[in-house]
Amino acid sequence: MATTESTPDIGFRSERGPILIALMLSSSLVALDATIIATAVLTIVGDLGGFAQFPWLFSIYLLAQAVSVPLYGKLSDLFGRKKIMVFGIAVFCLGSILCGLAWSMPALIAFRAIQGLGAGAVQPMSITIAGDIYTLAERAKVQGYLASVWAISSVLGPALGGVFSEYLSWRWIFFINIPLCALAAFMLLRKFEEGAVERAKPKIDYLGAALLTVGATMVLLGLLEGGQSWAWDSPISIAIFVVGFLLLGVFAWVESRAEEPILPLWVFTRRVLVVSSFISLLVGALILGLTSYVPTFVQGVFGTGAIVAGFSLSTLTLGWPIAASQSGRVYLRFGFRTTAVVGGSIGIVGTALTTLLDAESQIWHVAAMCFVIGLGMGLIASPTLIAAQSSVDWAERGVVTSTNMFARSLGSAVGVAVFGAIVNARVSGNPEPEQLSDAIHLVFIGVLVAAVLMTVAAVFMPKRTAQ
Repeated sequence: MATTESTPDIGFRSERGPILIALMLSSSLVALDATIIATAVLTIVGDLGGFAQFPWLFSIYLLAQAVSVPLYGKLSDLFGRKKIMVFGIAVFCLGSILCGLAWSMPALIAFRAIQGLGAGAVQPMSITIAGDIYTLAERAKVQGYLASVWAISSVLGPALGGVFSEYLSWRWIFFINIPLCALAAFMLLRKFEEGAVERAKPKIDYLGAALLTVGATMVLLGLLEGGQSWAWDSPISIAIFVVGFLLLGVFAWVESRAEEPILPLWVFTRRVLVVSSFISLLVGALILGLTSYVPTFVQGVFGTGAIVAGFSLSTLTLGWPIAASQSGRVYLRFGFRTTAVVGGSIGIVGTALTTLLDAESQIWHVAAMCFVIGLGMGLIASPTLIAAQSSVDWAERGVVTSTNMFARSLGSAVGVAVFGAIVNARVSGNPEPEQLSDAIHLVFIGVLVAAVLMTVAAVFMPKRTAQ
């Protein structure tokens, strides 16, 4: 079992500083990958072809990451975090190398799936390890450090993607991961000492893992590609959803009888875990709506360039770590429920303001609104995850954290489906600014609804948890 240090200092120079740096480096792999490839898409397509296939560069990555997260969470409870984390980094590095060497769009898509499988271990393990080695009072500040990686990446990623594409080669957006992977793995292997896992002969639930992987893949695939690759009411769409949900139903039956279930059903019976996962799902949908359509709104309605549009959204990831790093002071004094409700309420204010945006609005209006929403997310997303982690012991923390991350990925997929359907129903071809504004206005209303539901769910959080 992992040990928890007693020193109150959690900075880079503290005893646990090298581990924190390694976790931030590991998180940067996923965070940079989420932003750096976007600016290089046209260059990649120009080299490899396959313009119609390029959306799969994102879909296949999200699919592989999402369906593997619950599996890694359970395996980390069985075999320890360190092994799973290093394995994830190695897989991500392999995928990055193969992506950089890709000779065609289908090959690049396949290698992106390998990257996603690595990211499925890296992201939840970073948060789980932080939950293991830091106390409840320290975790909020650590979450701020980890969240800041996304803030930095939101600015650095697009810039690096543009530089590599224009002056070097788009292949370097993948090769840049190699030294980051090597350094993160080296520091974890050298500095992270994890106690022996108290399980003599772990029994792996292979059947449950297979059912969850295939069932979740089909449901997520249906959500991501419905209305895009095929119509929602087409036979293939109906078949995918029916088979997917059927397999998940069989999975639930198998898990109720498994000795070591890959996703224990008790995670759906504890209030704090159910509520925190539901909030995480809504966070995923809300963030997807904003990151997908705020830049589109700024470019299409205001007529700005991509850089300005990206800046207007980057304030979202600036407000998030600021609030997350300070949330510990709030929940230690007032409890998790109050902190989450305050965060949700701030999110409601920010998302409500987005519904007032029109062609007469200014760029700084958008940036200010995104910053406010980021503050709200930092006060609801991080504390509710910490509350879930704090409600269980070490042997269950991996499953709990990965379930929360899986819920966020599922929310992102639902967001893709719902918001995409809303916009596609209103626009086609090259829409006029007014038409685009009306369509995205409905997305902003949907984001507001998500913020309201988050706040209502936060009312059901426990005031405090153990540990």
